[in-house]
Parts: sequence; C-alpha cells; structure tokens
Amino acid sequence: MAKILVVDDEEHIRFLYKQELTEEGYEVTLAANGKECLEIIDAKNPDLVVLDVRMPVMDGIETLGRIINKRKDIPVILNTAYSSYKDDFMTWAAEAYVVKSYDLSELKIKIKEIISRKKGSP
Repeated sequence: MAKILVVDDEEHIRFLYKQELTEEGYEVTLAANGKECLEIIDAKNPDLVVLDVRMPVMDGIETLGRIINKRKDIPVILNTAYSSYKDDFMTWAAEAYVVKSYDLSELKIKIKEIISRKKGSP
C-alpha cells in the first residue's frame, strides 16, 4: 500500500483528501504546513507528497525546495487553487501541478501514474 502525505492548511481539504485517497487504497498521513511535512517525511517516509502552495509557517514553494534538497526520491504534486504559481520557476521541480477541485479525479489520476512509475523503477 502506497503512503501519501497530504499537506494543506485547510482542515476540511485534509479531511476530504484523506477520505477519498483512503478509499483508493492509499495509507494517508496529514500535515497542516510545510514544517509538519518535513517532520513527517523524516518519520514516515511517504511514497508521494501532495503539497498545497499557500500555507502559514512555511509555504509550499519553500517546502518543495527543502524536500528536494533532503529527499529527491519522493515525488511531489503541487496542489493549489492558484494556477498562477505554474509560472514560478521553482514549481517546475514538482512531479506534477494540479489545480484544486472538489472533484479529485485529476489528482487521483496523477497519483496513480506517479506511484506506478515509481514502483516500476528499479
């Protein structure tokens, strides 16, 4: 079972994602900000991170940079309500960029693609 870390400052979004992704068969861990995310990465070694961009304490762009410096092997999907961040050069380091929606179809497809690619690699 693949382990997904969902990082979002909005509690209702975290709850929705946990519910939907658990139903898809993933083990889901939640974090409310980038600082928590980095602590959980060290403790639980997730297979993939779904990361919001606009958060207090440490935003998603800074968190993405720290994840890459620490653990290049963990793919990150940036998941934000703001499509304008696609123009930020740093976001190009993410495995995928998905604009938030209450229909999680696109996000689920991206997660499935990335996890299957990761498992297929040696």
